Amino acid sequence: MNTTSMKSNQRLSTALTYIVLILGSVLMIFPFVWMILTSFKTQAESMAIPPQILPSHWDLDNFVTALQSLPFVNLYINTGLLILFRVLCAVIFSSMAGYAFAKLEFPCKKLLFGIVLVQMMLPSQIFITPQYLMLARMGLTNTIFALVFPGLVSAFGTFFLRQTYLGIPNEIAEAAYLDGCNKWQTFTKVMFPLTGSSCAALAIFTAVFAYSDLMWPLICNTDLNMMTLSAGLSTLNGQYTTNFPVLMAGSLLAMIPMVILYLLFQKQFIQGIAMTGGK
Repeated sequence: MNTTSMKSNQRLSTALTYIVLILGSVLMIFPFVWMILTSFKTQAESMAIPPQILPSHWDLDNFVTALQSLPFVNLYINTGLLILFRVLCAVIFSSMAGYAFAKLEFPCKKLLFGIVLVQMMLPSQIFITPQYLMLARMGLTNTIFALVFPGLVSAFGTFFLRQTYLGIPNEIAEAAYLDGCNKWQTFTKVMFPLTGSSCAALAIFTAVFAYSDLMWPLICNTDLNMMTLSAGLSTLNGQYTTNFPVLMAGSLLAMIPMVILYLLFQKQFIQGIAMTGGK
């Protein structure tokens, strides 16, 4: 095979790769584009057959209706607090537990870590009833703590950071001990700072999962003013009919916090995904 033929095959392969990537990008973006277009349509236009792609009039009536139907200020605050506290709990407690399982020796260590693995394999839905009963008996439903409660500990975070600590040489902790650090100082001043990228990845995934959580916020908080964005949007679904343009307008408003967070921390988000995939 001559050089010209090899270059031609390489260009063809590159062109096919770009075509596949472009088609995949279009498939990924299409639902968001359709959501934006639907948010400007009327109810009749959103249900027209064949589908009407562009709205007849571009106005903000659906956004006004969505803002009047839901207390978005409260929903934004509740969602922000949910994400903040779940991220803090996941990073802090998972770091301590992961370090203990990776570097410390204590009774029943393997048994306890096995319980963590079992919890990872079980569906989270089976814990909803006991968790709700605990909150109800303490009188803590319809509170911010109720939203955060299932995320106080993270089995995935514990396992993930344990693997990170296992990758750190024991000689580093031994050197810190020889320099006069106790176990707590070794963890906080030496070992924990070395897991910055892993903690960032865990924080990103925890924030995304907390933002998209729907079932638990609907169960623990029945007061609309104490719901999150995802739970509040679900109340726009009617029993018999749904005003899809208003629902899409509300969904666009609900996307604003995560879009802003992604634009601000885009570099960290990509690094966290790449680092997690590498592990």
